[in-house]
Amino acid sequence: MRRLRGKNGPLTRESFLTMTSAAALIAASVTVAAPARADDAVNQRWIDSEFQPSTLSKADQLKELQWFEKAAAPFKGMDINVVSETITTHEYESRTLAKAFTEITGIKVKHDLIQEGDVVEKLQTQMQSGKNVYDGWINDSDLIGTHFRYGQTVILSDYMTGEGKDVTNPQLDVDDFIGKSFTTGPDKKLYQLPDQQFANLYWFRYDWFSNPEYKAKFKAKYGYDLGVPVNWSAYEDIAEFFTNDIKEINGVKVYGHMDYGKKDPSLGWRFTDAWLSMAGNGDKGIPNGLPVDEWGIRMEGCRPVGSSVERGGDTNGPAAVYSITKYLEWMKKYAPPQAQGMTFSEAGPVPAQGNIAQQIFWYTAFTADMVKPGIAVVNADGTPKWRMAPSPHGSYWKEGMKLGYQDAGSATLLKSTPADRRKAAWLYLQFINSKTVSLKKSHVGLTFVRESDIWDKSFTERAPKLGGLIEFYRSPARVQWTPTGNNVPDYPKLAQLWWQNIGDASSGAKTPQAAMDALAAAQDSVLERLEKSGVQGACGPKLNKKETAEFWFAKSAKDGHVAPQRKLANEKPKGETVDYDTLVKSWPATPPKRAEAK
Repeated sequence: MRRLRGKNGPLTRESFLTMTSAAALIAASVTVAAPARADDAVNQRWIDSEFQPSTLSKADQLKELQWFEKAAAPFKGMDINVVSETITTHEYESRTLAKAFTEITGIKVKHDLIQEGDVVEKLQTQMQSGKNVYDGWINDSDLIGTHFRYGQTVILSDYMTGEGKDVTNPQLDVDDFIGKSFTTGPDKKLYQLPDQQFANLYWFRYDWFSNPEYKAKFKAKYGYDLGVPVNWSAYEDIAEFFTNDIKEINGVKVYGHMDYGKKDPSLGWRFTDAWLSMAGNGDKGIPNGLPVDEWGIRMEGCRPVGSSVERGGDTNGPAAVYSITKYLEWMKKYAPPQAQGMTFSEAGPVPAQGNIAQQIFWYTAFTADMVKPGIAVVNADGTPKWRMAPSPHGSYWKEGMKLGYQDAGSATLLKSTPADRRKAAWLYLQFINSKTVSLKKSHVGLTFVRESDIWDKSFTERAPKLGGLIEFYRSPARVQWTPTGNNVPDYPKLAQLWWQNIGDASSGAKTPQAAMDALAAAQDSVLERLEKSGVQGACGPKLNKKETAEFWFAKSAKDGHVAPQRKLANEKPKGETVDYDTLVKSWPATPPKRAEAK
């Protein structure tokens, strides 16, 4: 959830991903009429015609649907409204799964698809007014800190064992959800249920990296092998190599890097999503650094206490400034000249055009569009010429830190929704993530939420045509890609500050240091206003008093933490790479044992 403007703003990252579908170009909703009754014939028809493949047997699928039918009986004939942003996964839910749910349960579902910024605006409206706008919400887990502190979100872990026990699927299997840590508050309780996930990973031209001539030239110049970059030094060397040494392939000018730089809300995503975490901003900790997260916000206990270095944060520390500096340098030296004036939606299709060697992070939600037959980066046999792999890390990064961003759109209930409508909505939100339907949904949208789906044989068979997506999601590296976490107390207010301030650096109006100083001060100002209002209670912000940077550097070292870090004498160590095929072979080939089975 990156864009936080209204209807007339730029396309969101996620809505752009579905532009190839005419239906996704506009906000859409599906209303389905309820049948007179649901029975096993209806259930079986859906199982046979739509809900294949599944990790469940058809017999077990039928049992699960029978449970939904029975649990929904008190709400039969009710109309409920659910909303999500527009991406392929949610299109499938709205157009197919809503219809199925209505036929099976008799609950009439209107699942709206709107721009993600509008989802946030409507969510804020309901939270501020107490008037029920939607009965069920699918919004990003980036709001976990917001939901936890404002006290208007139903705590699902309590709801499932209390008020909502009678409408909680006994087969839901919460431990099967790979993103549940993203939707857990500092109180260790579950506030949201993941509905879709996608990561931003390193993308590269596997065919070029495998070229013997290019490999020999690279090794001769840099002294190490051309491969997947482990650190930013190697990424920079590879960018320089393809831009200035290879220059052209098949008569086409090639570039070693791709990005975008226009001052636009999408520029903020680039940094809150990944740049700072890859650089090594913040502390060790999964899913987010503690006490300092990748946004540079310090949290003590459950209270955010500062963003600037002088308050113990890291938003304007050396690691953050280094990330902005490298971003600007690489764009100028190694990206197509037009990249500087592009937004996310304009830059997104460029790698598929065939003249980009690598991209430091690229959203896996692009996978479906990047494997279409006939495009420049797909072989005649349908296999991709490219691969995705774990992202390289910057010189400030330490083992144990997160390494990149993972989007996790998550089912959410609000306390202001009437109890009966909330129960009906909870049934629907569980249904669209149930084992009966989730594997098929994963094949449609390629946005995994269940471990059992990731390891299903159907994805083993499909993996060769998905460019490393399945291999990554089965790998131990996956846990290092996480959303925004609990340290951010008001995501809508704070997120908009990023593109505004980093845009000043991108345009040349400010130096990287001045831009991050301004951003840190702006975040501290928001934290201060929240503190004075007292609206977030005992876990709301409480700013630290200002100290010198040296005070915090010394305290961090004394306490055994990382952030804020002193500036490194050498920010470009020797480049390090790994062979992609060797990396993939090193990952486990069988699913991990479930924790509860130990």
